[in-house]
Amino acid sequence: MLLEVYPDNINQKYIQKVIECLKSDGVVILPTDTVYAFACDIHSNKAAERISKIKKVKLEKANFSFACYDLSTISEYTKPFSREVFRVMKHHLPGPFTFILNASSAVPTIFRSNKKTIGIRIPDNNIARAIVKELGNPIMVSSVHDEDEIKEYYSDAGEIESDFSEQVDLIVDGGYSDIHPSTVIDCTSDSPVVIRQGKGKLEEI
Repeated sequence: MLLEVYPDNINQKYIQKVIECLKSDGVVILPTDTVYAFACDIHSNKAAERISKIKKVKLEKANFSFACYDLSTISEYTKPFSREVFRVMKHHLPGPFTFILNASSAVPTIFRSNKKTIGIRIPDNNIARAIVKELGNPIMVSSVHDEDEIKEYYSDAGEIESDFSEQVDLIVDGGYSDIHPSTVIDCTSDSPVVIRQGKGKLEEI
């Protein structure tokens, strides 16, 4: 099912449909401030396993991230981090960044890699954040890839529906997306280090 949601005039009934889907072990594709992403409730092992199968990766090796509503949520799912890391996150979030942090015990076991880390996002997208806020906890997100080596990421929800409608439960059409992924920053030590340059530009503060 395709739901057309306008980011500047969000239909709350559609958001509720997404929430019902997520709470029922559903898999959703939704817009972020970078590319479209697969999403599920972080407490649904069943949905996370479905996404890993769609992406043809082993769940324990997948680089899935959590999309949170705000900074206050992040501390619940991560171990304490330095003041410098906090300043960087506060300055750049919401925004097109994924911060790699040490995971706390609140992170479900299936999402903790061998390094015990978790990717954290706060996307600057009204639809994604409305869904997370209404759900009451973070969602797991992972970029929707295209098999085409030239066009790596999808930007059109219509194309996504054509290719994935039989594999997911809901697709949220939030308009055309960017084609560049988030910038990934490793914050597991005292000083942040960019490990993948994407849409976000890390600024000196």
